[in-house]
Amino acid sequence: MISVYCENIKQSFECEPGTTLSEFLTQTGLTLEWPVLAAVVDNQLKELGFNIYISHTVKFIDYSHPDGYRTYIRSLNFVLQKVVAGIYPQYSLVIDYNLQNGMYGELRELEPDEDNSPKVVALSEEEILEIKRRMQQLIDADLPFTRQKVRTDEAVAIFKLQNKPEKAFLHEQRGKFFTTVYYLDGYADHFYGPLLESTGKLTTFDFESFSRGFLIITPPITKPYEIVKTPYQYKLFDVFKEYSDWCSILGVKGVASLNQAILEDKARSLIQIAEGLHERKYAAIADEIFKRREKVKLVLIAGPSSSGKTTTSKRVALQTRVLGLNPIIIELDNYFIDRDFTPKDSDGNYDFEILEALDIEFLNGQLNELIQGKTINLPRFDFALGKRTFLGETLTMGEKDILIMEGIHALNPNLTKHLPRDTMFKIYASALTSLSLDENNNISSSDNRLIRRIVRDGFFRGVSPESTILRWPSVRRGEINNIFPHQENADIMFNSALIYELPLLKYYAEPSLRRIAPNSPASTESIRLLKFLSYIQELQPSEISLVPPTSVMREFIGGSSFRY
Repeated sequence: MISVYCENIKQSFECEPGTTLSEFLTQTGLTLEWPVLAAVVDNQLKELGFNIYISHTVKFIDYSHPDGYRTYIRSLNFVLQKVVAGIYPQYSLVIDYNLQNGMYGELRELEPDEDNSPKVVALSEEEILEIKRRMQQLIDADLPFTRQKVRTDEAVAIFKLQNKPEKAFLHEQRGKFFTTVYYLDGYADHFYGPLLESTGKLTTFDFESFSRGFLIITPPITKPYEIVKTPYQYKLFDVFKEYSDWCSILGVKGVASLNQAILEDKARSLIQIAEGLHERKYAAIADEIFKRREKVKLVLIAGPSSSGKTTTSKRVALQTRVLGLNPIIIELDNYFIDRDFTPKDSDGNYDFEILEALDIEFLNGQLNELIQGKTINLPRFDFALGKRTFLGETLTMGEKDILIMEGIHALNPNLTKHLPRDTMFKIYASALTSLSLDENNNISSSDNRLIRRIVRDGFFRGVSPESTILRWPSVRRGEINNIFPHQENADIMFNSALIYELPLLKYYAEPSLRRIAPNSPASTESIRLLKFLSYIQELQPSEISLVPPTSVMREFIGGSSFRY
């Protein structure tokens, strides 16, 4: 008999060798608030069909856990893939990126247009409903997901037959002898993490037409098993789509073709083109501000953590200066209320992330005075004392002056509720990557930003990757509550993602992640990120040196010509 410790209930149990996690769960009698979907075994994520042969520490997880949520999403995608392959075997299914409303996907013809852009196959409402109906049939049948290791050449042959050349190419590149393949009712595919036990656990989803494709809608992690209808994010979708089209035009359909470009010594070209596209975007934003210069006096920039907001504000300021304007940076952190009045969170800690931590009335008063041509005394917040101070600095706006203010609440209308709307120009900045691992496994923008933050925190803040990972869930909660609900208020969105950045960041992030101890509470996430990065070909120092000093990536790796 084997002794296995269940972390959920702080108790050890004896079980026979070969017992599955699902059987062990029954033995413990454990019930969570939501159905158990997977388990963390010695800090490694496992499906419930995993067999126990030695002593372990096991923690069962549900939909409210990030890995439980991802397991649910992967499994639902597999059901969708099987259905689409059965109805439309002549097309390729592409899961492109995540919106707040759901995952966006398209059906595409196998051969692209002459300019290398994809040919999207439009589906009627009746066809969308038929896909949804067949998905529900598979879910109602409660069919098992099974896992098997096969020779990589066999797996590659399977993927090619299924019109997944990027997936086949990626696994050929890895050079591994074996590849894990999952099966659902005879249909095979590969995923970059475990699946559920069976389709019957996929109790809540929706599927509807959107743009040229469709949305796969699942409950948010904050509200398990509840479909939450949110306004469609058309501006965000357009930014994602633009990035996806750039990738296609460059011939980069996924990680495999990006890796191949790097192996073929095309990193210089990728860097130059990506930075050139950014330069055009910064210039276009400045042009829009200049067109409205008679009324616009304040530029507001918001975005989630590690989105490159600071560099964006500096690059926009530089471009407006080229047009003859005089940008003045206003630091929102100087408008915190005194520490004695700062609200506290549920744990009793000061909550500096919420809007109420700022002195809104004082801020609006000063901004209105500046717009009216008056002189103000600039505040400076003393973080050591927790109080606002004045050091004799004054500010008066001239005819060509324009204020630039960056912060997580910058797009929240309540931040500037006493200012006329036409005096403001709002920018949303984020790293909205739509680069995918393969045709139906996209890369999360959140993961992209987390890797950015791990690198930056290590270089400039003396924060370990372990600490960054453990803090990330609270950062994400703050984004969900304070930033994402207001992103569509932007006049324009800037995508700070660069096609070459994951190969760049891997060079710095991978060694840091490997130093996280196996028994660390951050180990599960570090293992997941390392597995993800293992599919990416990293840049070498000679190639990294080609990144220009004004690039947003220099905010994270150093060497910027801007002062931060």
